[in-house]
Amino acid sequence: MLHSKIEGQGKPLLILHGFLGMSDNWKTLGIQYANLGFQVHMLDLRNHGRSFHSNEFNYQVMTNDVLEYCVEHNLENVAIIGHSMGGKVAMLFATSYPEKVDRLIVADIGPKYYSPHHQDILAGLNAVDFSKKPDRTQVDEILKTFIPDFGTRQFLMKSLYWEEPGQLAFRFNLPVFNAQIEQIGAELPSNAIFEKPTLFIRGGNSNYIKDEDFETIVSHFPSAEFQTIPNVGHWLHAENPTLFFEKTSVFLK
Repeated sequence: MLHSKIEGQGKPLLILHGFLGMSDNWKTLGIQYANLGFQVHMLDLRNHGRSFHSNEFNYQVMTNDVLEYCVEHNLENVAIIGHSMGGKVAMLFATSYPEKVDRLIVADIGPKYYSPHHQDILAGLNAVDFSKKPDRTQVDEILKTFIPDFGTRQFLMKSLYWEEPGQLAFRFNLPVFNAQIEQIGAELPSNAIFEKPTLFIRGGNSNYIKDEDFETIVSHFPSAEFQTIPNVGHWLHAENPTLFFEKTSVFLK
């Protein structure tokens, strides 16, 4: 069963994080949605956060995990927010089980195929040798060689934890990501359709959803609306949480 953090009472709202993320990334926004009257379930997807590790890693098994979670928690008629990889899971879940989903928000990802583009990040993560017992500062210095962007490093460092005194480790399953990185970019099946209200929200500085992608998106999600948050990149919910919350809460209500 997937690990989750649950906030509030009311209509169920699932939040699915992106690749190399975890539920903690959404804690502040999750509390804000709870204050709107939602019961917010922030999930750790498999091989991420505090959820289980598995050699099986693709969108079908991640979608099955979300279904099992909903059955276990008696969740019906859910709203879902999914960012990046979590958005792909959310899209597949909504198109596979439309009777279980009330409305869908997809943050900065489309249903199309994306070629592998996390090489620098994976190279940095793989360069960290935990057998040498580095501290957090040393891990950051190693990552900096491959990942100059401070915000990206801070995001990755959130998955560092003390496995035992003096021994850091990453919570996510790096060996499986190395072996199966191509799974992250997989496209939505061509016959996948979800007709209920759907919001695609993108970062103005991100190239994950381009104007020319709208036609394909609408072929899968006929009720799709589009919003753009200006002056932010792919981590739009972290770069401008105020505007992200404003636009998504209007849609959810």
